[in-house]
Amino acid sequence: MLDLKNPTSQQQAMEAFFFGYQAFTAKADEMLERRGLSRVHQRIVFFIARYPNLSVKELLALLGVSKQALNMPLRQLLEMHLVNSIASETDKRKRLLELTDEGARFEQALRREQVRLLERVFAEAGETAVNGWLAVNLALGKSQVAAD
Repeated sequence: MLDLKNPTSQQQAMEAFFFGYQAFTAKADEMLERRGLSRVHQRIVFFIARYPNLSVKELLALLGVSKQALNMPLRQLLEMHLVNSIASETDKRKRLLELTDEGARFEQALRREQVRLLERVFAEAGETAVNGWLAVNLALGKSQVAAD
């Protein structure tokens, strides 16, 4: 176990996380940049793909952002015909989000590159390390939710 009271260990843990995240996002960042998009756009299409017919309100909660922060990137995705916004059949005031065919292909391409990397490094690290990685990331996510 890393001794996080030790500044060198703190820096080592944070550096590993920084470079790991940089490697995880590098290929996706290139693909996004070619379309004039950024990571926030990837998060939006990821969650719409993960939860089909997601409401705007639900997306705001998942992303932990304000309506104002979501407005421009979501509008860009709508204008680029990567995302559709449809009225709910049960409540016409509620907008549901879905990926267009092109949006689904784009999200799958982004995810495919990241999954390839995860497959490679998971194979290298082994099952115990992967389970630990998953546990750490789930705990990080829960700590964010608890902080809100």
